[in-house]
Amino acid sequence: IATGCWSPRLAAMAGAFIPLTPAVHQMKDIGPVPFFADSKGDIEWPIIRDMDTNMYERQHGTGLEVGSYAHRPILYTPEDIPSNAVAALSPTEFPFTQVDFDLQDEHSLELMPSIIGDENVREKYAINGILSLTPDGMPILGETPEVKGLWSVAAVWVKEGPGTGKSVAEWMVLGESEIDLHSSDIARFHEHQKATFHIKARTHEGFNKTYGIVHPNEQWSSNRNVRLSPFYDREKALGAQFYETAGWERPFWYSCNEHLLAKFGEKVMPRTSEWEARWWSPIINAEHLQMRESAGIVDLSAFAIFDVTGPSALAVVQKLAVRQMDVAVGRVVYTPILGINGGFKSDLTIMRLAQNHFRVVTGGAHGMADKKWFSDQLPADGSAHIVDLTSAYTTIGVWGPRARDILASITKDDLSAEGFTFSTCKMIECGPLRVLASRISYVGELGCELYIPIEQGAKLWDLIWEAGKKHEMIPVGIGVYGTTGRLEKSYRAYGNELETEYNVVEAGMQTAKIKDQEFIGKEAHLRHRAEKPVTTLCSLTVDDHTSSTGEKRYMLGKEPILTLDGGPIVDSHGRRSYVTSAGSAPSLGKHVLMTYLPTDLAVMGAKFLVEYLGEKYPVTVAGVGSAPLFDPTNERILS
Repeated sequence: IATGCWSPRLAAMAGAFIPLTPAVHQMKDIGPVPFFADSKGDIEWPIIRDMDTNMYERQHGTGLEVGSYAHRPILYTPEDIPSNAVAALSPTEFPFTQVDFDLQDEHSLELMPSIIGDENVREKYAINGILSLTPDGMPILGETPEVKGLWSVAAVWVKEGPGTGKSVAEWMVLGESEIDLHSSDIARFHEHQKATFHIKARTHEGFNKTYGIVHPNEQWSSNRNVRLSPFYDREKALGAQFYETAGWERPFWYSCNEHLLAKFGEKVMPRTSEWEARWWSPIINAEHLQMRESAGIVDLSAFAIFDVTGPSALAVVQKLAVRQMDVAVGRVVYTPILGINGGFKSDLTIMRLAQNHFRVVTGGAHGMADKKWFSDQLPADGSAHIVDLTSAYTTIGVWGPRARDILASITKDDLSAEGFTFSTCKMIECGPLRVLASRISYVGELGCELYIPIEQGAKLWDLIWEAGKKHEMIPVGIGVYGTTGRLEKSYRAYGNELETEYNVVEAGMQTAKIKDQEFIGKEAHLRHRAEKPVTTLCSLTVDDHTSSTGEKRYMLGKEPILTLDGGPIVDSHGRRSYVTSAGSAPSLGKHVLMTYLPTDLAVMGAKFLVEYLGEKYPVTVAGVGSAPLFDPTNERILS
């Protein structure tokens, strides 16, 4: 289905769903412009993007096109698009509404008075053109979850058309695209994100961001509070600042921890620049430091959780996981999930709960795509099944040096290092509750994740909260869990470091041995293991944050890594080095950047530059491969 704003209607005929909204983009064509009189082709002059006004001006032959994304959002439904027979112009060209363009006329005149203000330059035509908007602003590509064999290539704009067509063709024919497309995968949408209300709310909000300068951490304001954890009211009372993931409201930090700023002082690495301080708080770093001293309780309700069961359950997870899945009941396996070319489809955790029962835990944002990938591998004979438990279970993380003491005070089960070893899970009793405890960590501290039916979650939170008081436990937000704690341990994140364009060896995640059983991507993975890696994932620290104005600046991610003479760094596969993740490492007093470097350059102590907002800052390689920056022997986790 590659029918633009009609795609939802066509998909519905087959029982599939494509969540997009037809929206107006206004444009005028004026001319002839004397300045362009000698133009030989349709496009000779560069386009001008006026970011202050969300407009563009583009030469077209002897005319000038003036377009805007600054006007009010004008949305339609796919059913509103007229047929060819009744359309006044064409089905996707609605009559121009001048009142919505009055301010844009003023802006274009201010920018180009000699052209726009020329009385001899006339308006040739003006339209309310229709384009496709999606709830998250990304295209909708891939095989539909509802109908096998039916593919979507929707919400693709003209400039992306050729590249998108090539990539989707590769995906359809070869099973995978050369370019990572996970952020455009149609399987990413959760059910609530397919609701008409959600689609309209997000596209209405998103229209004016199309051309706007959007902060990388900016949050949506529309259609919030759709999915609330059982601890939401408690977190709100603690001053939680909520960010949204897959509809879930997740505390990013807690204002109740503001008093810790005085305790830790400059160790919280305050930011004075408004841009970097936006959508951030030094409280995040204070929570991090306090968790490293005592303990923190973390709301992990946004996890996507699904069970794989049945006689062929082992065969299914074995086919998908790089790691060995024929393990003892009670083992927890963190594993990459690969595509056919050996790049990352996902990374996730699988617990073996019984002989034919595996529980998969993955990130909420990518959970539905993971679920589809697993579902696609189910045998046709019905000998394995997938059950989505995301809305049935909630998860609490408790980590820190005192985590064991806190949990031991509410259970009689053995939580000692010998009785509850790392990478295992078991049922424990916490007061009147039975809880599945999984001893893993994404923050580099002793502790575990606790899974419980969602209706019992508040009770478990209260038990832990009360027990944690004498141990100085605090509530800790996702700012620590997803950024500071992760970066200090050099842990990778899917969608940042882990993409289909990079492989396990390049990411430093290969194991000493490879399992005998077949799995998707094994042939490519064996080849990657036999070859010298083209690039290697590294952790860099920023040596000096001082800008030309004397203000300290902190990178946020996606910035280019350069040679000391300011040149780009490109590996032999044509991949440029850029910041995949960025954030504070409060325990180290450093700002950490993760990046892939050509293997010959991936050397401890090597010096480079990072370019941020037009200025260059010195950085040093502080970690190569999987080596953590903090607690390199993992003593804290394994204690």
